[in-house]
Amino acid sequence: MTEVTYYVALPFIAADDGIAAGEATECFSANAAVMRAEVLSRKPGILGAVAFRRSGDPATGDFGDATVIRKFGEVPDDLSAL
Repeated sequence: MTEVTYYVALPFIAADDGIAAGEATECFSANAAVMRAEVLSRKPGILGAVAFRRSGDPATGDFGDATVIRKFGEVPDDLSAL
């Protein structure tokens, strides 16, 4: 099994039923994900953003739970769907 860690910045936008996830951006490192999430959180129309990492085996599709690195602005309390 070859384990890979993905680092992601994910913005959140306003939706009819609350807050919805926007388009995720894959990053090269945890630091890059944090920096990207901070920039995304300041863009017009973006309520907040989160930087997270997720590890697993892309060949089998077996991934562990996401680990939040840092949050910016308004993000949902329940991020278990990441």
